[in-house]
Amino acid sequence: MKRVKEMVKTEDSVPKTGQRTKKQKISFYNSVLDTSHPYHLRDWGSLPHHVVLHIFQCLPLVDRARASSVCRRWNEVFHIPDLWRKFEFELNQPATSYLKSTHPDLIQQIIKRHANHLQYVSFKVDSSTESAEAACDILSQLVNCSIKTLGLISTAKPSFMNVSKAHFVSALTVVFVNSKSLSSIKIEDTPVDDPSLKVLVANNSDTLKLLKMSSCPHVSPAGILCVADQCHGLRELALNYYLLSDELLLALSSEKHVNLEHLRIDVVSENPGQIEFHTIKKQSWDALIKHSPKVNIVMYFFLYEEEFDAFFREETPVTHLYFGRAVSKSLLGRIGMNCPRLIELVVCANGLQPLDDELIRIAERCKNLTAMGLGECEVTCRGFIEFVKMCGGRLTQLSIMEEVLIPDNDYNLDQIHSEVSKHLGRMWFPDMMPTW
Repeated sequence: MKRVKEMVKTEDSVPKTGQRTKKQKISFYNSVLDTSHPYHLRDWGSLPHHVVLHIFQCLPLVDRARASSVCRRWNEVFHIPDLWRKFEFELNQPATSYLKSTHPDLIQQIIKRHANHLQYVSFKVDSSTESAEAACDILSQLVNCSIKTLGLISTAKPSFMNVSKAHFVSALTVVFVNSKSLSSIKIEDTPVDDPSLKVLVANNSDTLKLLKMSSCPHVSPAGILCVADQCHGLRELALNYYLLSDELLLALSSEKHVNLEHLRIDVVSENPGQIEFHTIKKQSWDALIKHSPKVNIVMYFFLYEEEFDAFFREETPVTHLYFGRAVSKSLLGRIGMNCPRLIELVVCANGLQPLDDELIRIAERCKNLTAMGLGECEVTCRGFIEFVKMCGGRLTQLSIMEEVLIPDNDYNLDQIHSEVSKHLGRMWFPDMMPTW
């Protein structure tokens, strides 16, 4: 009996794990809430200002708005200008999108209290005309703004293109006139026109560095030339091919201009045979490269095979080429002959004729090629291995669909993995699906 009592006493003297953990937590909280400590935290409102600000910066907008109701001090932090320099307005209609929209009350609060704090602004709208018009209404109210970057993003067409040109241009002009420090503008697939670009240049020529405006049918070559003539700090430009001209390239090559870093050109045709594409002179390309030797020239092609006649007949300093539709063997042959600066080539489709000779010519002539992607094409295993062998380890990205490779007398699909890996200097496997 005495032994049993001793055993019970011993067990009681050793606190259980749960009890020990609970006591440790209580001890920790007591130390935090110790009123004798100089940094005693009486309530959440007593958190240091920089701590609350950091918390709010990490929160999504909805959670930030909820947190602002904790106490008066947090509500004051909610309205600090630093938290409103970057904002994305999301405008969607229930009938056309499952995404939530920025609450109308919050939009009005931003316009009333934070319009002059906004610096990095974007509008993400769905395909509905109502959402695009709502974005224009907000833009027209940003009178006291100092926006540095503006992006109008349509998650689906037609969106902004269905808004009346007068309404859109009027709203955009408000920002162009009042900001005076715009450095980056993305207004692709919009009804922007030449007069509004002149307003942009008149008020922001010293600060504009990036302009993306592909698929803007109301802009003429003269309108984009006005931008190039006046905005000497322009470093990145994205436009449709119909806006590209010899005059534009020469303007971008003038002594007043800083070096252009990126030129993106979309070459698009919806109806085959209805558009006759012009040719850019070699002298104009040469002038641009002489002035900006490190410029990346990126071209996206969405043409039909019979529409490529005007391209790559002479040396073209393109660095990145993407073909969204089928291209012919002869065009790929011209690329190998006339694109010595080529860095990346992606061909989504070609046909049923092996591209061995074309790839080998590209490997021989395009010494800067580091990335290649082939989709619905055909290449013999031997031709592909020869291409990889010539390029070697400089091919940092190689994305080839497995069905592209045709077994021959020298190699089969089981052997190609090890052969290509040997020449690349790293493990490589063909893709099961496109990665671009």
